[in-house]
Amino acid sequence: MPFSFSIEKKLAGTRARAGLIQTPHGRLETPAFIAVGTKATVKALTPQMLRDMGVQAVLANTYHLYLQPGQEIVKAAGGFAPFMNWKGPTMTDSGGFQVFSLGSAFDKGKSKVGGNGNKEEVLLVREGKHSRKGLSERDWRENETHRQQAMTAYPDEDISLPEPQSSPHSSLAKIDENGVAFTSVIDGSAHYFTPEKSIQIQHDLGADIIVAFDECTAADDPYGYQKEAMERTHRWAGRSLAEHKKLGGEQALYGVVQGGRFEDLRKESADAIAVMDFPGFCIGGSFDKDDIYKAVEWVTDILPEGKPRHLLGMGEIIDLFEGVERGIDTFDCVSPTRLARNGALYTRHGRINMLNAKYTKDFSPIDPECRCPTCTNHSRAYISHLFRSKEILASVLASQHNLYFIVHLVKEMRNSILDGTFSKFKKDFLENYYGYNPG
Repeated sequence: MPFSFSIEKKLAGTRARAGLIQTPHGRLETPAFIAVGTKATVKALTPQMLRDMGVQAVLANTYHLYLQPGQEIVKAAGGFAPFMNWKGPTMTDSGGFQVFSLGSAFDKGKSKVGGNGNKEEVLLVREGKHSRKGLSERDWRENETHRQQAMTAYPDEDISLPEPQSSPHSSLAKIDENGVAFTSVIDGSAHYFTPEKSIQIQHDLGADIIVAFDECTAADDPYGYQKEAMERTHRWAGRSLAEHKKLGGEQALYGVVQGGRFEDLRKESADAIAVMDFPGFCIGGSFDKDDIYKAVEWVTDILPEGKPRHLLGMGEIIDLFEGVERGIDTFDCVSPTRLARNGALYTRHGRINMLNAKYTKDFSPIDPECRCPTCTNHSRAYISHLFRSKEILASVLASQHNLYFIVHLVKEMRNSILDGTFSKFKKDFLENYYGYNPG
């Protein structure tokens, strides 16, 4: 079936809604949390485990699959879903966040949310991997073709590929009007992405939902640069849409709203992207933590109500509740599995660290109310033992629990919208989880 979106119920007094996204490979009941499978794998989990825990869709990363194993191999497999044996809806991002990671945020420890930042969000250079190694002749010709096309279309722009970097403290990306030149974090080879190339790669990766190429700025970038990047994102959106229509197919292309933490820019961006012929929208970029919910409100007030809205890369418990309340339909984030691999597990009464000594003799489940296979079959003491013993199974069982917890939490939000109890559910859950009353 072709892509479509319908709203089943809107919650009075809020922007929250329960809906249904239909894709060629199945449907998503929204609000929904989309599992992140960066390299066509959700770390430590098999596709069957994802299906069993109720995951509805998987998002893969355009940048990483382009670098390894390469879009040609994924295309030959029939797309990243058949490649990983995932039978369900899929999504790819544009690679725009990697522009952010390798460019303005590189070596600053910046994440999408302003504040302390998180160095894990930055694509760090692998030590010793950045020799002056070039591309294969075929890959170099492909990059050079895109660069020459850019020089013809934008003769006044300085469009040159950066030299492969030898220092792990240098920016690996150079952004210009036409796209971004960058060096691979795998081998230091030089590459060039344009909006057209991002769309071509995403078509080869075969996801049901793909995303227009955009520039994601750092939360503390000044107003002038935020405006410049936003306007460039709008031009790239038009070019992404034109390339997508030229290639054809059933994939749904989402436009991206940018503008950082500034209200006028967010509203200007939402106005500009809303009038383009996109079947859905992403809210991207960077936020100050204190302003993220206001920024989402500014945008959802403007975007067409009858089209789905995706909040890129946000997955904290409070972000999910506040996003749903403000009209977000889908989310993606690496946090559940990343936290799990480091021993941090969700419970209804807050997050716990399995390396804490008190759990070594605790034979209760991670969360007594959770019905995931980990909680059903294993104790905190056993999970603690696995982490302390550095056993691979620790990451498997912990990731299984955390992702199940988040997926089913958002499903509970959906059910509470349908039965009109969302506000009470939010209040009760957050009081238990954080120990405070959000109202």
